[in-house]
Amino acid sequence: MRMRVWSATLLFGLSVGAAMAQAPAQNQPQPMPMGGMDMGHGMGMDHGMKMDMPTLPAGPLKIIFGDKTAEWTPAALAALPHKTVTVFDEHTNANQRYSGVPLMELLIRLGVPDKPHGKDLRLYLVAEGADGYKAVYSVAEVNPAAHEATVIVADALDGKALQTAGPLELIASGDKHPARWVRNLAAVRVLAVE
Repeated sequence: MRMRVWSATLLFGLSVGAAMAQAPAQNQPQPMPMGGMDMGHGMGMDHGMKMDMPTLPAGPLKIIFGDKTAEWTPAALAALPHKTVTVFDEHTNANQRYSGVPLMELLIRLGVPDKPHGKDLRLYLVAEGADGYKAVYSVAEVNPAAHEATVIVADALDGKALQTAGPLELIASGDKHPARWVRNLAAVRVLAVE
């Protein structure tokens, strides 16, 4: 009886071991897929590395704050006052002039405080591209009343409509690296730290 149990255990162990050798281990780290990387445009490897994130459909920019939502088409944004910022893109090794609507102007329309203080400083936003890439900013970082950097929803680069970055791109003038610039901007969600 003992011999049969030992034989069955050995055979089971060998068959499981053979199956594991043929199939990739489920719990082993797998290389992350590289997608959406355009080294010549300004989005480095941080932008290209993503996990299985859902792709947002192309469409208007959706901004959400609490129970309020606004949608902005490129045409609607083009009608608003624009600001131009010059930023250095380390990937192209050149200064670039982006033009667009200050993000704070769009947030104020949904009730985000224009002069943050106290509990307002708990607010942050998640900007998301159509490819699922996300970047986080505090609301104070995008507010000219609280921070010197300029964050815009850009629709033009060097006087021409954006091409490779989608119709809209989030650009931050104060960042030393373009890792938080969000190409093909699809959504901005304003949240609060609990």
